[in-house]
Amino acid sequence: MTLTHCWLPPSPVSGSAKSRFEPWPSEQVLRPPESQPPRVPEIDRAAPLLFIINAASGHHDSDATRQLIETALRTNGRTGELLFARPQDLARVAQQAAATACARHSAVVAVGGDGTINSVAQAAHALGCPMGVLPQGTFNYFARTHGIPNEAALAAQTLLSCEPVPVQVGLINERVFLVNASLGLYPELLQDREAYKTRFGRSRVVAFAAALVTLLGRHRQLRLRIERGTQVRNVTTPTLFVGNNQLQLEQVGLAQASALDHGFLAAVMLRPIGSLAMLWLLLRGSFGILGEADTVESFQFHRMRVKPRLAWVAGSVKVAFDGEVSWMHAPIEFRVSPKPLYLIKPMSADRATGRAGDPV
Repeated sequence: MTLTHCWLPPSPVSGSAKSRFEPWPSEQVLRPPESQPPRVPEIDRAAPLLFIINAASGHHDSDATRQLIETALRTNGRTGELLFARPQDLARVAQQAAATACARHSAVVAVGGDGTINSVAQAAHALGCPMGVLPQGTFNYFARTHGIPNEAALAAQTLLSCEPVPVQVGLINERVFLVNASLGLYPELLQDREAYKTRFGRSRVVAFAAALVTLLGRHRQLRLRIERGTQVRNVTTPTLFVGNNQLQLEQVGLAQASALDHGFLAAVMLRPIGSLAMLWLLLRGSFGILGEADTVESFQFHRMRVKPRLAWVAGSVKVAFDGEVSWMHAPIEFRVSPKPLYLIKPMSADRATGRAGDPV
């Protein structure tokens, strides 16, 4: 068993129409294009796996992670390299590691929370490189949906005993998202949640408390023009949420969760409502009955184009994807990626694509 530790330094610095909120006509639902099953890349078990670890996790956590991976590799007769990267360098490190893994017929492994997993997925998806996950986040929706255990030692054993399986990913202006992407209130909620976690620690209780504070505050309404094929709508909503994770959608009680089984993404919009009504929706979501609220609209799609209707906000829009908040130039396009991500996971646990147990 060989385990190499690498520290990667940073790179050198080089018109207001009346809003409508009627549902989409059900008979005009757009079907995703048919495609041939992808050819899944094979992994050479003699080649070292490349583990990408967020160096911001701290010395104690890094030591524990190293020992965990070392034990798993030794037990399974495999080799690996650990690449520690600062948060600002994760994207570059992931790109380099994915290129190396492709050349070796190996795989990259994201060790961390949503941000780390998304950065590695972006690089792996672009090059068609197999990817594994050792989840260390708060909710771990992506890992749980695909049958990857939350417990680190079990996740490592799953990684070393399974093969790559193609899974669906979403795109927001060509950026990969694995769980969700959104505009409006949800990015604000994520920013507030990170501020609270920095102050009070990472836990689900802290995340829920941060959500309460955000939802009880003032909300700016988005005035959007939404295009789906030949269908065009003008809407006013506090948030537009797009989901690519069946587990997350099912937990809040949205019927559109099943759309992911058939190659779609699921969108959720809210009617303009006050803070108390927003709090009531949060409670409904916690009990798994959000989809029954008459202030909530959900629908499925394969491709959707969104832009602000107000000229002064048409330049860029605050967005969130997989827990990360950023700015993107409008229009914003959400769509199902025409190619999958090759995820190392149990084949029988594929809930997101509906291909459970299918040969690949």
